[in-house]
Amino acid sequence: MREILGRRLQRLRDRLRSLCSAARFPGYRAADGRTPTTRTPTTHAPATRTPATRTPAKRTPTTRTPTNRTPVTRTPTLLDAALTCATAWQWPVLPGVGRSGADSARCACPDPDCVVPGAHPFDPGLLAASADARMVAWWWARRPSAPVLLATGGTAPCAVSLPAVAAARAVVRLDAQGMRLGPIVASPTRWSLLVAPYSLERLGELLYSKDHVPSSLRFHGEGGYLLLPPSAASGGGQVHWEREPVAGSDGLWLPEVEDVVHALVEASSGAPGGGSRLAY
Repeated sequence: MREILGRRLQRLRDRLRSLCSAARFPGYRAADGRTPTTRTPTTHAPATRTPATRTPAKRTPTTRTPTNRTPVTRTPTLLDAALTCATAWQWPVLPGVGRSGADSARCACPDPDCVVPGAHPFDPGLLAASADARMVAWWWARRPSAPVLLATGGTAPCAVSLPAVAAARAVVRLDAQGMRLGPIVASPTRWSLLVAPYSLERLGELLYSKDHVPSSLRFHGEGGYLLLPPSAASGGGQVHWEREPVAGSDGLWLPEVEDVVHALVEASSGAPGGGSRLAY
């Protein structure tokens, strides 16, 4: 038994020596003629990952075709007009009585035979006219459709009015003479030329010097009033500026009444009249 174990042990030793010798000396053969095999460790090269290249997508720019949009023009309201007169020109204004009824053809005043429906003061009265912006805003906030009235005379402009056809002729004549005119208010039936303030005494002397003054010519002086754009005219249609107020270096310029009344008297001769020359 010992002999068997001894032989096996010797074989293991011989096997071990042959393995060690093969590792040290290549080509070495063991006693049994076999070349011991050695295992070469396998070297695994790390896998190289090629980064994926993303081609950016080409975006086609969107071309917006411009649309031809007409700019919206805001129509000035009666409040806008009243505030402009009060703040820009320092004119005392007040709301007119306006109209009532289903067709808005009847004056809102108690007089059933009113000759200037809607286009005269009532409540508030003429003496309440103001250039204070807060007062003006309060009036038209309560009555946004009320006409705009100018209280003429005093420090405010006065006016001379006549039928529209005669007024157009007079304006052409005055322009041809090189006369500088001020603002002109026009309704479908009458034009009013704004002039510098005058007194009733001064107007009386001026008219007295004329041989004839047509009844179609009317004067809006102290204690009077004038309907301003864009109010509704008493005879229908709307009041507008034939010539708008334009401020110069010295403020709003107005001609003297004497400078224009001669041409206006001649132009209005033969025009149908009616009513008082003093338009209150």
